[in-house]
Amino acid sequence: MPDCSHPETTWHKVAELDELPEGRVKTVTVGRQWLALTHYEGQYGALDNHCPHQGGPLGEGSIEKGWLRCPWHGYDYNPLDGQPPQGFDDAPPCFKTEVREDGIYVALPPQPEQPRTVSDVLVETMVNWGVTHVFGMVGHSNLGFADAMRQAEDRGDLTFIGIRHEGAASFAASAYGKLTGELAACFGIAGPGSTNLMTGLYDAKVDRAPILAISGQVASSVKGKGAFQDLDLESAFDDVARYSESVLAASDHAELMAKACKTAIQARDVGHLMLPDEVQLQESDAEPGVRVGREGSLEVAPPQHVIDQAVERIAEAERPLFIVGAGARHDMAAIIQCAESMGAPVVTTFKAKGQIPDSHPLGCGVLGRSGTPVASWFMNEADLLIVLGASFSNHTGIADYKPIIQVDYDPEALGRFHPVDIPILGHVGVTARMIEENMPAEHNFKDLRDEVAERWRIWRDEKGARSKDVTEDGINAAALFGSLSRMAAADAAMAVDVGNNTYSFGRYFEVEQQSIVMSGYLGSIGFAFPAAMGLWAAVGNDRQVIAVAGDGGFGQYAMEFTTAVKYGMNITLILMVNDELGKISKEQRGIALDVWQTSLQNPDFAAFAENCGGFGVRVNHLSELDDAIRAGLDYDGPAIVEVDVDALLV
Repeated sequence: MPDCSHPETTWHKVAELDELPEGRVKTVTVGRQWLALTHYEGQYGALDNHCPHQGGPLGEGSIEKGWLRCPWHGYDYNPLDGQPPQGFDDAPPCFKTEVREDGIYVALPPQPEQPRTVSDVLVETMVNWGVTHVFGMVGHSNLGFADAMRQAEDRGDLTFIGIRHEGAASFAASAYGKLTGELAACFGIAGPGSTNLMTGLYDAKVDRAPILAISGQVASSVKGKGAFQDLDLESAFDDVARYSESVLAASDHAELMAKACKTAIQARDVGHLMLPDEVQLQESDAEPGVRVGREGSLEVAPPQHVIDQAVERIAEAERPLFIVGAGARHDMAAIIQCAESMGAPVVTTFKAKGQIPDSHPLGCGVLGRSGTPVASWFMNEADLLIVLGASFSNHTGIADYKPIIQVDYDPEALGRFHPVDIPILGHVGVTARMIEENMPAEHNFKDLRDEVAERWRIWRDEKGARSKDVTEDGINAAALFGSLSRMAAADAAMAVDVGNNTYSFGRYFEVEQQSIVMSGYLGSIGFAFPAAMGLWAAVGNDRQVIAVAGDGGFGQYAMEFTTAVKYGMNITLILMVNDELGKISKEQRGIALDVWQTSLQNPDFAAFAENCGGFGVRVNHLSELDDAIRAGLDYDGPAIVEVDVDALLV
């Protein structure tokens, strides 16, 4: 029998005396060492668990007629020392065993230090570019990169959040980017893991949120041969990613990751890398890429003559109106100050809800289909629109027949759908400050604060009357969002889904300093709860995190509630339940069709929350609403406040 001993070994207990019956084999692990432990003819053997043929797990095989048979391809080995039958010379390494009074022991040599790999270079580079959170699923074609992330997490450089579906990973990373303007990453295996990322990546792309996507890929030796999970990811990601590259053996690995991160941040788009299986564990002594010195400031000022033209036009107007979009999220202080210097009202697009408080003397709420009568009033009465960082979505309803000054950093956005009177290419915050500083003392516009207050009084009286409407079919949306307006922390981070719940939230919820994200242009149902996980990653437990969804949307990613439980995410879901896709039913009725196939079969969501290890409470009556929302918000962990709502009172 070959000598299975090794120099400088340490003995490790791997099994109890009665744990492995005669004639059987099992898998055991010692640290990172994976062994096949055998019991044959009264003796014990320990072999490396990888079949020399194609790496099959010998510990999952069986002992047949004196041979240990690999479960993958039937190759045979001596169960005690790993020697193959005569005529073959491949054998797995074997290790000395010893039976002691307290169990079975194996002598193993010291495990070698893990070499520095391409994956280490990639992970260190993305950390240098500000990535602190990765959402994804570890699988067989991304294990090398996953191990590099594990080491980074051990160092405190990175947090990995393992999700239940890769679509939730990309939604979470998208929401993180929308809130912070910085990168989070999503991560999947080859084939379906990567294709599952697509919806969330498109959400980020069309809403101009930076996001980094990492795809495992099958080994280069089998790529293009129709191997298991072998897909042409280059073609699949060609449309969704602004930058997408395969990391090959001879690539400049750090530079590819740096370019993916830089593109995502600077272009507010999708950066994507594909990692063939064998490249991930390839040894590398390369230095990681750095962010310092790779970016210029985006706070670019427009030409002075364009500002002069704009302020002259504003000074001539009697009722100028500021309209801000999500592109102005991080520059609102300068815009609000400019509006205050003029006494001009400010409305937001729906994606920009919350960027000015509804309690601000000039804040008029949301414009458009999800908006308030306050905003629509000032749109109708305005004689000049000053539009900053907005995309002119048809849902927003910016009147194209009004004189328009449009400010955007993206030249493609200026006059995208129709001509505007004065297109200004520049940073919206810088431009707002320049408009304020250059405004002449002589002007025609007047301070409209009193008019804003009057329009809010009228709308709040109407909301108050609607909130008292009671039917047997559930609580009305005005009452629900009136309660949430009172209960939510002024600085809460909030994610909103798609459907009637969304329209109602835009119309009835009154914002203070809350940060709100949504699936804007893509309008993807199911966004809210995964997005809330991304918000929690960004703000932790320092701020309330609230998700608002209907039963149709939450049902798509409901099992991510267990992810929130696993990681102790303090997220409160306000779940509007009417047992149907209410918005679709409404649209069918609206075009004189029968309501068809919009009903839902729901569980008791409050009980579901409890079963998952979180908190759940169900609300059937208006009198229970405030206490239930308060209980959900006060719970330290993930909570569902399930509210039975009337589908018609939205």
